[in-house]
Amino acid sequence: MFPSLNEQMDVIKQGVVDLLPESELAEKIEKSIKSGLPLNIKLGADPSRPDLHIGHAVVLHKMRQFQDLGHRATLIIGDFTAMIGDPTGKSKTRPQLTLEDTKINGQSYLEQATIILLKERLQVLYNSEWLNAMNFVDVVKLASNYTVAQMLERDDFSNRYKTGVPISIHEFLYPLAQGMDSVVIKSDVELGGTDQKFNLLVGRELQKQYGIDAQCILTMPILEGTDGVQKMSKSLDNYIALTDSPKEMFGKTMSIPDNLISRYMRYAGFFDESYIAKIDEGLKDGTVHPRNAKVETAMKIVEIYHSKVMAQSAFDEFERIFVNKDIPDIIDELELDLSEPSIQLSDLLVSAELASSKKESRRLIEQGGVMIAGEKITDPFAKIDISEKKLLKVGKRKFVYVKAK
Repeated sequence: MFPSLNEQMDVIKQGVVDLLPESELAEKIEKSIKSGLPLNIKLGADPSRPDLHIGHAVVLHKMRQFQDLGHRATLIIGDFTAMIGDPTGKSKTRPQLTLEDTKINGQSYLEQATIILLKERLQVLYNSEWLNAMNFVDVVKLASNYTVAQMLERDDFSNRYKTGVPISIHEFLYPLAQGMDSVVIKSDVELGGTDQKFNLLVGRELQKQYGIDAQCILTMPILEGTDGVQKMSKSLDNYIALTDSPKEMFGKTMSIPDNLISRYMRYAGFFDESYIAKIDEGLKDGTVHPRNAKVETAMKIVEIYHSKVMAQSAFDEFERIFVNKDIPDIIDELELDLSEPSIQLSDLLVSAELASSKKESRRLIEQGGVMIAGEKITDPFAKIDISEKKLLKVGKRKFVYVKAK
């Protein structure tokens, strides 16, 4: 039923940052092979936002590898923990969500995660099922397993404490709540990004306190966003969503800085390591052009989430628009119900849903990323007459015809 121990470990260790303790995982796999019972592999995802991106996919693909090896994946939708807000990497307390918000986002996560994960070897649970049922005695008992000193070992808590930035008590409860998930489902292995290492270790410790075999932890690298600086995040607008169109996926990948090519090949395109090494060498000695390597990476990413045919189509359109300076064949048209045919440019971008706020709209305009009818406009307060249909272009990839009703 299962591959050999060595075969499994070779696959599991690919691209991994932390595997703790490796010897215990080997023991768990040996028992699994002998008993014929799969390991329970846990991954938690807080649905604080409705979209998953290819940064999340780094860990999801590792979970898929476990499934392909014959093990059972348990995806914990953290609808309850999302209300608390994971303090990991945060310099201030996160705003809290309602349970209703998290449940809506959670359904979206499930639909997107199964783009990668096998449904037949996947168990999906919502942690509000057990966390919402805990009474105050249960919470006190849970909290008694960790000290304030242990919590302050976390860099984000420690830095905030030293600089006098408030830490709310409920934030201390977050890693304990996430750890309780591991206790309830009796996970054998928990996966996460490197920023989740502390939380994963808390889960391991709590399992010991509750008399359950301790999980091993496995962390994967954090993928930088398309800006090449900060981790991929929708709030930073540097993300490639799993639900992006082939055209958007391709164009966003082509925008990454050259120094990220090999990381995107490895963690987003899942190329063979020997091939990545060959490309790296070629980039260094000049025999491989960065643009060609990006094209190959972009096509592979589109193929993973769409198809080879759509990847080729996205490439063809990219070439036509950005190399030949053309515009797409199909452009959405938007009619706005206005009291007069003129509208301030910053308002136009928001109305066309090409900017999420006036602040973002003004930033895009002032940075020279907005064109109307082929003319670049850098004044966010400029009045635009759209009594006749005009082509609005934002950035390199967004086109829409706008017209007043």
